[in-house]
Amino acid sequence: MNRYFKYLLLALCTIATVANAQEATPVVGKVWSIEKANAWYKQYKWINGADFLPSTAINQLEMWQADTFDAATIDKELGWAESIGFNTMRVYLHSLAWKQDKEGFKKRMDQYLSIADKHKIKTVFVFFDDCWNKQATPGKQPAPKPGIHNSGWVQDPGDPDSKQEANFPALEKYVKDVMTRFKSDKRILLWDLYNEPGNSGKLTSSYPLLKAVFTWARAVNPEQPISAGLWAWDYKQLNAFQALNSDVITYHDYEEPQWHQRVIDMLRSHGRPMICTEYMARTRGSRFENVMPILKKENIGAINWGLVDGKSNTKYAWDTPLPNGEEPKEWFHEVFRKDGTPYKKEEVDLIKKLNDIK
Repeated sequence: MNRYFKYLLLALCTIATVANAQEATPVVGKVWSIEKANAWYKQYKWINGADFLPSTAINQLEMWQADTFDAATIDKELGWAESIGFNTMRVYLHSLAWKQDKEGFKKRMDQYLSIADKHKIKTVFVFFDDCWNKQATPGKQPAPKPGIHNSGWVQDPGDPDSKQEANFPALEKYVKDVMTRFKSDKRILLWDLYNEPGNSGKLTSSYPLLKAVFTWARAVNPEQPISAGLWAWDYKQLNAFQALNSDVITYHDYEEPQWHQRVIDMLRSHGRPMICTEYMARTRGSRFENVMPILKKENIGAINWGLVDGKSNTKYAWDTPLPNGEEPKEWFHEVFRKDGTPYKKEEVDLIKKLNDIK
């Protein structure tokens, strides 16, 4: 889509959302007041960090299943995050891992939170996701496909599962069980209910599940805020629902800084705290050096995709596979190599400077 058209759509959607909120879009449960949301945000120093998957996991199932939950690697890699001042990780869950072993799954979540807390890191947990492979299978996960970005990442609850309302009662039990267990846990910063609804060609077929998960979350009424990130500015129905039902505005932006700034300027109209929960794609012009300082200046949370190069292969770009598995000329995502050395020392130096790490 032409960038100018894209941002015009965003502007129109944002203006229409604010002007016609009560008429156009259902509000599920009691959304935090703007005053409450801003008071919540003020208690934290600047939020920054990464979307986290340990380097030994290809996807959410490999991270959370009992046989492959890798506490030692999580501890080591979150230590690297702490060393540069990162204080927040965004972490995806998966309903199939819960379905396999409900109590064990929650115990592993608690173990993860304890490790993160030891490193002074808060967690944003993500429930549903419309990205990448349509179907997940419990058990041993596939090996990465050389040179292909997120070759093993799986949607949750999948396709067509997310479109079939017969699946909703089981998903409701999952969301409510997990949220009820951790609804007062201070180690959790925020609940991100649905990652990129409508992606992978699903479009508005994701709307019923999006609405349902907000309904379930409001019924639990956690102490932490809830949100679902804006990401595709032409998805008017989804955007309006997400923006009006989120306690805190979260969004994704992988564009160059001048375009990212326009998103910031337009989303300010909601008056709520803002956290960018995905950014930093070097070959698209979204970099630490040109975007992260803007986010700090604007007091917007900055969570980039990727921490350590690993089985997810997200150092390769979305649309530029290298099937022979050779090193890309420039990494797309990630901060650290597998041995803990920075991909680019100057980037890590900047992150540390922004976080006042001497």
